[in-house]
Amino acid sequence: MAAVGSGSANDHAAALLQSAMAGDQHAYAELAGAHRNRLWSVCYRITGNPEDAEDALQETLLAAWRGLATFRGDSAFSSWLYRIASNAALAQAKRRPQTLTIENHEFAAEGDFTTDVAWSDLIQEALDNLPEHYRVPFVLRVYGDLTYQDIADQLAIPVQTVRSRLSRAKRALRENLGDPEDRS
Repeated sequence: MAAVGSGSANDHAAALLQSAMAGDQHAYAELAGAHRNRLWSVCYRITGNPEDAEDALQETLLAAWRGLATFRGDSAFSSWLYRIASNAALAQAKRRPQTLTIENHEFAAEGDFTTDVAWSDLIQEALDNLPEHYRVPFVLRVYGDLTYQDIADQLAIPVQTVRSRLSRAKRALRENLGDPEDRS
């Protein structure tokens, strides 16, 4: 743990924060990345499972990016992030579905915990196997609940490209998951 007065680390973090607040996505990624493990731990402790923790973490990072202009500096940036994380984790825990879904397509019988766990692992593996340029828009849409326009703005790509990537991501997930009921 760095001391509060350690000049170069604090100067670097302050510079990253200023750049991020000016719209630099790379600076924000570096700044948020430094807190990712602890944020995930906070989310995990609140939600009680790794999948919900990851969803809450993604919501946290997106909410922090979107709300960066509202950060006034009254508290440490990390404190602000943890507050967002705890709120996101609480919200995630409250809305935990009985069955796992990808855009409301049910994969498991309601209340079937063993099947839910198996599908959770399969879904995570399928998401991990998606190329990043498909996975990121998919996660932002499904788990971040962002609009197509928000995703386009976040990724600096046209809305039609977002639509195309989401369509390809869904097709790849259906193929990878092997659920014949969801095939087009």
